[in-house]
Amino acid sequence: MRLSWIIIAKYTILVCPNKADLNKPRYINAGGRLIDLNIPKVMGIINITPDSFYSGSRISGAEATVAAVGRMIADGADIIDIGGYSSRPGAPELPAEEEEKRVLPAIKLIRNEFPETVISVDTYRAAIAEKAVVEYGVHIVNDISGGDADPEMFKVISKTKVPYIMMHMQGRPGTMQDAPQYNDVVSDILKYFGERIFKLRSAGVSDIIIDPGFGFGKTTEHNFDILHRLEDFAIAGLPLLVGLSRKTMIWKTLGITPEDALAGTIALNTAALMKGADIVRVHDVKEAIQAVKLVCRIKNL
Repeated sequence: MRLSWIIIAKYTILVCPNKADLNKPRYINAGGRLIDLNIPKVMGIINITPDSFYSGSRISGAEATVAAVGRMIADGADIIDIGGYSSRPGAPELPAEEEEKRVLPAIKLIRNEFPETVISVDTYRAAIAEKAVVEYGVHIVNDISGGDADPEMFKVISKTKVPYIMMHMQGRPGTMQDAPQYNDVVSDILKYFGERIFKLRSAGVSDIIIDPGFGFGKTTEHNFDILHRLEDFAIAGLPLLVGLSRKTMIWKTLGITPEDALAGTIALNTAALMKGADIVRVHDVKEAIQAVKLVCRIKNL
């Protein structure tokens, strides 16, 4: 564990030579809009897919998409995250053409209907990310592979200058839950981030958000260990996103289904917010906003 801390510290120091800079940035620049992270933000999930693990998140058709986004915005969502493929455990690989056909028209529709909304595209494909940003005005790229699935991704982020959400995943969705193993799950993830933060900073990328990737190549024990030690990720000096919404660690622990996992989601999101999460990615925006408000009262924000 000590070695991994030294490695992450090494990369952080190379990136941020001034001690004061080791503090998290409190703003990210999304297309000229400064997103203030002094108050945690809520990202609403829009899945343009027929097979997401939570049936309540599956959306098909323009009317349903507009209605779902409209509800999230009315409930207080700060960011809308649009994805065109399922990354659930065991999910088959989706051809790039099909992903593009699903996600880009949905982005265009949302941009037209809700022009003031900050939009994130959930993709690990550099070509789709670039097209979404350059041609469709997307503000943030959310990459579950942390740049591993497509070697062109970091180049696209460097060129487009958009905020980049870098998630940790061990393996690929189809196989990631077969037998995930770590020496120490938190320090291994920190080492992973440290190496990639250095590459991104060297390429001139300013706005980086890290996501430890709950449920992506982790056992339930790994997931709860990460949540228990979430404050350790502050050493990276970057904003932290967590995606816990209705995940296996909740419903398997409680012996329920994803459809019944709202209360558990609120409980774990609250714990994450108390431990320093800056963005929570959720299916249920209204309840997440309430959790943020109550945590802010506790923290006197």
